[in-house]
Amino acid sequence: MSTTLTFLGGTATVTGSKFLVESDGSRILVDAGMFQGLRDLRRRNWEPLPIDVSELDAVVVTHAHLDHTGYLPALVEQGFDGPVFLTRSTAELAELVLRDSAKLQEEDAEYAATRGYSKHNPPRPLYDTDDVDRLIPMFRTVGFGDRVTVADGIDAVLQPAGHILGSASVLVVADGRRVVFSGDLGRPVHPLLVAPPPPPSCATLVVESTYGDRGHDETGLERLAEAVSTTIRRHGTVVIPAFAVDRTEVILMALRRLTREGRIPEVPVYVDSPMALGALRIYQRALLEGTPDLRDDIDVDRSVFDPGDLHEVRTAQESMAVASRREPCVIVSASGMATGGRVVHHLRHLLPDPRNSVVLVGYQAEATRGRDLAEGATEIKMHGEYVPVRAQVHLIEGFSVHADAAELVAWVASAPEPPQVVYVVHGEPNASLALACRLRDELDLTVVVPEHGERVRLRGS
Repeated sequence: MSTTLTFLGGTATVTGSKFLVESDGSRILVDAGMFQGLRDLRRRNWEPLPIDVSELDAVVVTHAHLDHTGYLPALVEQGFDGPVFLTRSTAELAELVLRDSAKLQEEDAEYAATRGYSKHNPPRPLYDTDDVDRLIPMFRTVGFGDRVTVADGIDAVLQPAGHILGSASVLVVADGRRVVFSGDLGRPVHPLLVAPPPPPSCATLVVESTYGDRGHDETGLERLAEAVSTTIRRHGTVVIPAFAVDRTEVILMALRRLTREGRIPEVPVYVDSPMALGALRIYQRALLEGTPDLRDDIDVDRSVFDPGDLHEVRTAQESMAVASRREPCVIVSASGMATGGRVVHHLRHLLPDPRNSVVLVGYQAEATRGRDLAEGATEIKMHGEYVPVRAQVHLIEGFSVHADAAELVAWVASAPEPPQVVYVVHGEPNASLALACRLRDELDLTVVVPEHGERVRLRGS
C-alpha cells in the first residue's frame, strides 16, 4: 500500500490546517485547525471529513492557535478517541484556547436560538465544553527532538518552530518516507523564542506561506513609539487588537522597552482579555521554569512583561470602566483581527474620535474587521450598526511572529539536502503562489500549491 498525504485544510487560506497521512492502514492528522474568516470557509467546519473519524489513529499538533487546533473537539464529538501528540507548552495553551472557543460556540448557538437563524433546529455549537473536557485527557506531551511512535508504522519528531511558545515543526516518518510539516514558522528576531533550526532531511516538505509574498518592516518598534507618543500627546487612547497567545506578550515587551528608554510616556497599560491573561501566566511560568524553545539571553523575570503601569482587566465591569476612561492610556485586547472579544467594544467606543489610534500588529485575514481597517474603511459594522472610523489606523507588521518571504526561502534552503518536492500551504492564494515561484526560481525545486482535498503519494528518501 502506498503512503499518501491529503490536504484537508490550509490550502488557499491561512486557516483550517489539516493534513492526513495514511500508510499501510494507519491514519494520522497533522494539525486539526478550524476554518475562519469568509463564510464559505467557515461552512467547511460543518462538512464531514472524507474519512471515518473513529478510524483515525492519532493527531500531531504543531501549535496552539485555533487555526491549527480548533477542530480537535469536533473530532471528539464525531467519535475520535485516539492520542493527540504535542509539546507541554502547546498542551497548556491549547486547553486555554479551546475552552474559550467552546464557550464562544455555545454562546453563538444561544444567540442564534434567540434570533431565530440557524440551519440547525435547534441551533447547536460545532462543539461544546464537554467535548473539550473529553479531549484534554487525550493529550500526550512530547519533548523537542524525541522520536515517538504515533501510530503503527508512523513515527514523529518535533523541533522548535519559533512561532509561539511550544510551537513545532514536525517530521513524520511513515513506511520509511520522510515528510516535514513546517507548522507556522517564527522569525529569527522573536524576543522570547529561539530561531527555527533547519528542517530535517526529507523527500517531501510542506511549508506555510502566510507572508509568502512580502517582507516585514523592520522599523516596527520605531513606528509603535511614534503611534503611541503622538496619540498620548493629543490626549487620545491607543487600542491594540492583539492575539491572546504570544502577540500580547511581544507587545508588552515592546512597550516596556520603549517606556524604559523614554521613547513613550509611562501611561496605564490595560490588558483586557481573560484568555490573554491566562496565556501570560503560562509564559511567565515558562520563563521561571525554563523551556528548550526560549532564548537564553532574556531576563528570567515576570516583570519582563510589565511596561511600568500594567493593569489586568478580568471582569466585564472592569472592561466597561476602562472603555469609559477619559485619560490617555494603552489598551491591549483580543481578538487580534477584531473579529470578536472585548476589543470590539473598545473599537466601537474609540473609533469615532480622531484623537485615538488603532494599532494593528498582526496578520489581518480576509473578511475581518482588522483587514477592513487596514485597507482604509471609513466605517465598520459592529453589533449590527455602522461605526465611523475617525481614529488613526496604523498597520505595523514588524511585530508579526510569522517568517516573511525571505525568511521562508532561507529556511527551506537551510535543509541538509534539497527536498524532492515542496508543497506550499497555509496562505492566501497570492502569497502561496509568490512563495512557490521564489522557491522554484531561487532554489530550483519542484514546488506545488495543492488544492483543497488533493491527495498525493509520498516519495521515498
